[in-house]
Amino acid sequence: MARIIRKDVLMQTYAAKSGHPGGPLSAADYLTALYFNYARVNPDNPKEQPRDWFIISNGHCSALNYALLARRGFFPPGYLLTFRSTGSGLEGHPNRIKTPGVDVSAGSLGHGLAIANGIAIGSKLKGLDERIYVNVGDGELQEGSCWEAIMAIAHRNLDNVLVLVDYNDVQIDGRVHQVMNLRPLDGKFDSFGWKVFEGDGHDMDEVIKLLDQAHAAMGKDQPIVILFHTIMMKGVPSYEDDHLWHGKPLATDEMIQTALTELGFNETPAEAVASYGDINTARGKYHKIMGWPIPRGCKCD
Repeated sequence: MARIIRKDVLMQTYAAKSGHPGGPLSAADYLTALYFNYARVNPDNPKEQPRDWFIISNGHCSALNYALLARRGFFPPGYLLTFRSTGSGLEGHPNRIKTPGVDVSAGSLGHGLAIANGIAIGSKLKGLDERIYVNVGDGELQEGSCWEAIMAIAHRNLDNVLVLVDYNDVQIDGRVHQVMNLRPLDGKFDSFGWKVFEGDGHDMDEVIKLLDQAHAAMGKDQPIVILFHTIMMKGVPSYEDDHLWHGKPLATDEMIQTALTELGFNETPAEAVASYGDINTARGKYHKIMGWPIPRGCKCD
């Protein structure tokens, strides 16, 4: 499934000729494992409670968020190719009003952890069995607001919070440790009172082991963090580990062909687009899900 999610990310940014593919490919393995094996969500009733909350604080990874939602059944995968287009519910950064399954709007970095703090408190006050998952980038952790929230979450013993760090040491302007060093990140979280797990974010066996351990540790008066060591643009060797692809799509046919081949898809770019089906049908179904007027020429059956 993670391979399909990576294709979805690349095809969204290819179709839009804009967006951020690097981080989504970096986090695709462990977030696919989390969202398909642990997160308790209901595509038929996204706002029901109790439920687990899924916050992608580094909102520029929206293409990954949308791919996960589509493949979990919140809306048709064919709608992914409307990403960043006029009138689409799939904006460049997640919008909880326009996209079913998006729990928190994101974009400006450094807010997801503070929002998780509030949601976690609310869940406990209501006596709800809910887990609050937060994905953050290591570059995002240069924001001071993150550490205020990290301190607050630990101070309140919010053991229903699980943070996942995409620890790829890459941000838009270079290496994280060169721009503003965060190391040792494990020691920092530990000193703030968090239970820390750490491992390879691309070895699926290890990912599952870490997620199992983290979930077993929840509910024991201490928030949990997993530091997933990852590689930006993982899965597409020709473009891996290069900060230039943080916010730059593989926009040409030649580039996307290389990526599809390296991901193991025997498709041309045109065939890959066609594999998502009729976009007008997908658009009609999405509008029906949202209760929006059906656009002229679109089907919703």
